[in-house]
Amino acid sequence: MSPSSLSAAGVLLITVPLVAFGGVSLLSFLMRNVPGYLDNPVRRGLWRAGHAHAGVLVLFALVAMVYVDQASLPEGVKAVVRTLIVAAPILMPLGFFLSVVRPSDTKPSKLIWLTVAGGVSLAAGTLTLGVSLL
Repeated sequence: MSPSSLSAAGVLLITVPLVAFGGVSLLSFLMRNVPGYLDNPVRRGLWRAGHAHAGVLVLFALVAMVYVDQASLPEGVKAVVRTLIVAAPILMPLGFFLSVVRPSDTKPSKLIWLTVAGGVSLAAGTLTLGVSLL
């Protein structure tokens, strides 16, 4: 694995305890019946989606780092692909969480667009990587 991919993997691995902490937090909200979570279906749904996306995308990005090194791309493009793929598990969950940060929020704020940015980042990075591996 290249030093650049190892660094990206290091960043991703650092996020794993944050994802675990998020899961414990959501579980405690359920167990303690925290106001603004169970009684707010929008917030509950977006936070669950944020946690799920974070976990899955971190694992996906870790696996993708191995393939970036195998791709027939110039080093500069590989760096962009790494950045795009690593950005997705950060941007997407942030959009889900921060768009309904207050317990009284019943609709997402404009920060929900971070999820779109994460999706675009993921799509661009994986499409570029996938085509380069063909």
